[in-house]
Amino acid sequence: MTTPRLLEVFGDLVAADPEAVVLYDGQAGRAPARPVTRRRLGELAGGLAEDLRACGVGEGDCVGVWLPNWSEAVAVQLAALSVGAHVIGINTRYNVDEVAHVLRMARPRAVLVAHDFMNLDLLRTLKAAHRAAETEPPAVLVVTAPGTQPAEPGQVAEYDLGAGAAACPRSADRGELRPHPAPGLAAAFTTSGSTGRSKLAAHDEPGVTEHVLAAGAKIGLQPGDVMLGALPLSGVFGFSSAMAAVFAGAAVLLEPVFDADGVVRDLVRHGVTHIVGADDLLGRIATAWEAERPRLPLKWIGIADFEGRSAELAAWAEREFGTTVAGVYGSSELFALTAFWPDGYPPEQRWTGGGQVVMPSIEVRVADPVTHEELPDGRDGELQFRGPNVVNAYLGDPAVAERMFTADGWFRSGDLGRKVAPGTVQYICRIGDVLRLRGFLVDPAEIELRLAAHPAVAMTKVVGVPGPGGGTIAVAFVVPHGSDRPGEDELKQWCARTLAKFKVPARIRFIEEMPTTSGTNGTKIRAAALRELALEETTAP
Repeated sequence: MTTPRLLEVFGDLVAADPEAVVLYDGQAGRAPARPVTRRRLGELAGGLAEDLRACGVGEGDCVGVWLPNWSEAVAVQLAALSVGAHVIGINTRYNVDEVAHVLRMARPRAVLVAHDFMNLDLLRTLKAAHRAAETEPPAVLVVTAPGTQPAEPGQVAEYDLGAGAAACPRSADRGELRPHPAPGLAAAFTTSGSTGRSKLAAHDEPGVTEHVLAAGAKIGLQPGDVMLGALPLSGVFGFSSAMAAVFAGAAVLLEPVFDADGVVRDLVRHGVTHIVGADDLLGRIATAWEAERPRLPLKWIGIADFEGRSAELAAWAEREFGTTVAGVYGSSELFALTAFWPDGYPPEQRWTGGGQVVMPSIEVRVADPVTHEELPDGRDGELQFRGPNVVNAYLGDPAVAERMFTADGWFRSGDLGRKVAPGTVQYICRIGDVLRLRGFLVDPAEIELRLAAHPAVAMTKVVGVPGPGGGTIAVAFVVPHGSDRPGEDELKQWCARTLAKFKVPARIRFIEEMPTTSGTNGTKIRAAALRELALEETTAP
């Protein structure tokens, strides 16, 4: 069966109901979001396609998209496909060094930049990043917020890096969206970069098409549903969930700024039925919801565990609204919705990372991370994948693929997990985070869940460091609830009631807040920073 072209699918949706709302340009709850119909999105994308052609963008070129969650950020994906180009999302929070890295590796022919957004001086950052990257200058297309007046000509001219600058879209009515004759790369995402420079993982158009169509169908998205688009579209979580909704015929509520109170108002006002995101995002929504406790029309939530709160928040959503909550699994190199748990699994498993792959063409196996031997179902090892969801190229550094793929063509995820059924995996943790205690592999989340169940513990993270005897010891960091701080021995005894003796943390340290990093997919706890702190304490006289 031939995979349809993404623009063909969009064209069919427009033909079926051109006035159906596909996007809402949100305003952080301050006013009703501006609806964008399928016809309007097509016109916007057509105008952007003409702007890209005017910049010399063509087959195989890259387009940098440095925009918040505005409708133009969706339209430019369609526009790039029409001219045979691919996009690389750039987070509006990126600093000079991070933007320079993207310019150096992706070599975009053109960059779309948000003008006058949140008082961010993106112009200064762009100019400094271009100087640092030492690459040929891209053309710059200056975009203003939906519904506002374009930048003045003098303001636009300031963005010229040497290849020209223009306000866009110049016309919303020009251009026709047609699939490019030669489908190539479509979208690229920066990886977390926690162990060095971020990689730029690129996926081709057939892979993007297969994945977003399969993910939308697997979730059960349909016309009338609304997906929350609060995570940046520049990241794989925001991109995957938004595109799955658009091409399933549903709508996406785009939130360019995450104001939790405003988002809760918008959830009610625009009837949001679906959310995909990490527990940090859902936690902020849950806290804001407490003020007035409105009835939220949520049908389904796909949740990733970044802060150890997934079970608590999943129970809240299912209890308060009857929402189905499923743990998800994915990455920049595999797409964010590679797998999620279907109904029928017990909550304690369904709320964790992993699940059933979204399409049969995704193959998964588990291999011993040391011997690389394939392991039977139920054994813990590295999750490895083959299929249309797997990264096709690394922009600027093709040699990366040699490290990321096995000799027989399987992608090494770097994740520890197990197969629990055909095409169904249980994610445990990153291989680098697993604890080897007394010769046993231990998921730190097992210890964290026990600590988090103590009424005086607000948040916890467990890391492993070398102990005095040469083996690994577990060190737990705990953020207490208010001033009610339990003793270290009390928490150790709490753990010992249900955990094996060797799993009880050797040390428990109290901190006021967790060190975190904010990325395109949400806020994560910086385990590396905690390891450094634990090492300082364990090696101190």
